[in-house]
Amino acid sequence: MSDDRGWISLFLEAQAAELGAANNTLLAYARDLRDFHEWVMHQGLSLKSCSQEDVESYLVHCNAQGFARATRARRLSAIRQLYRFAFDERLRADNPAIRIKGPGKAQRLPKTLSEDEVGRLLDAALDHGRTPTDQTRNTCLMALLYATGMRVSELVSLPVSAARGNPALLLIKGKGGKERMVPLSPPAKEALANWLVLRDQADTLARSKGQAPSPYLFASTGASGHLTRHRFYMLIKELAVKAGVSPAKVTPHTLRHAFATHLLANGADLRAIQTLLGHADVATTEIYTHVLEARLQSLVQDHHPLATAARRKAGGNTPSEGQ
Repeated sequence: MSDDRGWISLFLEAQAAELGAANNTLLAYARDLRDFHEWVMHQGLSLKSCSQEDVESYLVHCNAQGFARATRARRLSAIRQLYRFAFDERLRADNPAIRIKGPGKAQRLPKTLSEDEVGRLLDAALDHGRTPTDQTRNTCLMALLYATGMRVSELVSLPVSAARGNPALLLIKGKGGKERMVPLSPPAKEALANWLVLRDQADTLARSKGQAPSPYLFASTGASGHLTRHRFYMLIKELAVKAGVSPAKVTPHTLRHAFATHLLANGADLRAIQTLLGHADVATTEIYTHVLEARLQSLVQDHHPLATAARRKAGGNTPSEGQ
């Protein structure tokens, strides 16, 4: 079975070196393949000997364990990728998972926040923190997240060089090393400028003590060198409590969804939102089109000739007449 572990290690190394897979992606692959490998060994099999029927039996096992459809789909994807790698590297002569149809993903609408709820979170950040420096940093974090729709991993690892020169656009390095430019709103630019003043003061103090300045916008003394995703997750929960918003509704990702949803609801183009979010495929962005339904219904009711004629006949006002 050592060959099996070797397969998985080689696969993960190839994903990192050749495809530039993000660390979180590699961790997810490792977890899913470890579970599959443990099941395979329990059946007295090996990765090299597994057939299509064996992989299908594993998926049945996952279903019996109560795993969500999205989890099962993700695990099958990892298995397919592993066996495609094994086939390409001639570790085995076939790919037993290539013909297996996955369970697919449930079309669930992303959780989001109202504009009022986001406003309360932003206000709560203004004075949240033990010191004025913490408060300024927290204000900047929240302002940038909502203004740009960044992933939290992109936000906490932003290099300080990206924020220099009072930028109107922020250069963000996303998944797979792909870069994109995202415009900053005036409030976000102001929050960023305020934070840079205090951050640069901290750098000056570090230099005076013979310490190297941090390359990150949100520096930390931890192993990563920057604020961690976990710490930001905890911060946003604290802000939710302070703002009177249910903490269960608030995560860094719901703010990313709020960014996209609010833009679309206020008339932004879906392709533009795709670019801002860094989605490789517009199909991923189309989960937000549910917010268009109310706006399109209102558009038809307010402006279609038959709708306005019906209101006149009923004695009501058209939108322009009622203003």
